[in-house]
Amino acid sequence: MAHLPIFTKGVCHSQYFAVGLMLVGYSLEICLKGMIILRKGIDSYVAEERAHKHHDLVRLAEFVPDLNEKDKATLQLLTYYLVWAGRYPDPGSGREEQYQTIFALSELHQISGKDLFALAARVMGYAQSVVG
Repeated sequence: MAHLPIFTKGVCHSQYFAVGLMLVGYSLEICLKGMIILRKGIDSYVAEERAHKHHDLVRLAEFVPDLNEKDKATLQLLTYYLVWAGRYPDPGSGREEQYQTIFALSELHQISGKDLFALAARVMGYAQSVVG
């Protein structure tokens, strides 16, 4: 990357972060859907599958206890990366305003990388309670 112009490096660098956040979001989505299957059973999950056929981490994590507003904001931010921000360098038509939401939520709740990974560990750790 040393040969790239400085602005191109910045775009590439930020896109790597976006892809990393997308992968954290995917991990949480799979973990949460797995916990829903464990809690309700396969037959019940299949019967309700349409209710879970989305990427909204806040909705998927509704059963996880003690999620505060900052936790929910963090899950909402990860949902943006999961759905589009980690996949595409350009948000596409109609999604331009979501960038402002990402920054506003992050600033309002002072979300850091440490907070993000602590929440991910806590949510994934809740699987121990679900398994029993």
